[in-house]
Amino acid sequence: MNKRLIYLDNNATTPIDEKVLEAMMPFLTTNFANANSTHQFGVDSHNAVKDARNSIAELLGAETNEIIFTSGATEAINLAIKGVAENYSSKGKHIVTVTTEHSAVLDNCSFLESKGYDITYLPVQRDGIISIEAIRSVLRDDTVLVIVMHVNNETGVIQPIKQISELAHSVGAIFMTDATQAVGKIEIDVDSDGIDLLTFSGHKLYAPKGVGALYVRQRQNKIKLPALLHGGGHERGLRSGTLNVPGIVALGKACELAKEEMAVNKEYIQNLRDHLENELLKITSTFINGDTRYRLYNVTNISFKNADSEAMIMALSDPDSKLPMIAVSNGSACTSSSIEPSHVLLAMGLDETEAYNSIRFSLGKYNTMDEIDIVVQQVRTAVENLRAMVS
Repeated sequence: MNKRLIYLDNNATTPIDEKVLEAMMPFLTTNFANANSTHQFGVDSHNAVKDARNSIAELLGAETNEIIFTSGATEAINLAIKGVAENYSSKGKHIVTVTTEHSAVLDNCSFLESKGYDITYLPVQRDGIISIEAIRSVLRDDTVLVIVMHVNNETGVIQPIKQISELAHSVGAIFMTDATQAVGKIEIDVDSDGIDLLTFSGHKLYAPKGVGALYVRQRQNKIKLPALLHGGGHERGLRSGTLNVPGIVALGKACELAKEEMAVNKEYIQNLRDHLENELLKITSTFINGDTRYRLYNVTNISFKNADSEAMIMALSDPDSKLPMIAVSNGSACTSSSIEPSHVLLAMGLDETEAYNSIRFSLGKYNTMDEIDIVVQQVRTAVENLRAMVS
């Protein structure tokens, strides 16, 4: 039976844009050459990679030689954090980050702690935003790296990264941001924002999984990283291995489209999100998690009292129901195997029960108002049923 699916988990991954798929298909079929081969077929692949790198650089306000292709944000984060730790240890072994970072950042920091690094994990305020004063108070002469996520994947909260980068640079530290949820959705300029290292994945902006990029500043405040993978010297020697040409072409096309569509997508998706949020907040004993002023336009994270999120997710995506299946989440898809409550929500001051009762709705450009109205009704019913079971 073909059931209708309403997909509101776009922060976990997005569908591939048809234009992106169309752009990458020739490099899976007829133009399959290695981009490092010197024959004409190889040159064609090389030029396609070059064009993609240019599209990504234009989206970020970067230079093409500052873009390193990876398998995704997690690899890029590993390359950046471990690379800085290895190359700049003479400056110091103090790293500053935030308790609400993605597990890819937190796990790397934990690893470096085991190697003798001093990691400061800064708390956030109840609204999910990091205090500028809190950052200023912990910076030291031996601070080598400051890592702050641009947009939080669970709440959509946007951090004041320009101010943070200025503080980091005031003590000679490198500033890095995980911009996985920001790239392609909001304007980013690595120069005006003061970003030295930036990471993101293609599958968050309508490209396929398995491709991402790392921005490494090569102009003022040039950043030098050692290789993570050896064996051929690809990607300026930082990441050896035959290039994933289809994925890279897809990422480039997705970035090109994002630059063209960003303003229209923002208006359209925000209208859907606001309608969804306003209707869901009419359900008694509900509240939004995170700041509502400095927040990405496609996300709302809502806590429903006495409605367990796992039970809600199962009810909304029940394959045996006659209703449409709705895909939402209760945290990061990268830690969904964990039975622990969201570390992001706990860091914001929610208790475990409130965190367990929270749902993330993340919208995309393919959602419709008709879908949102269906979601509102089904969420209402699910909440009512779950509350009736505990009353």
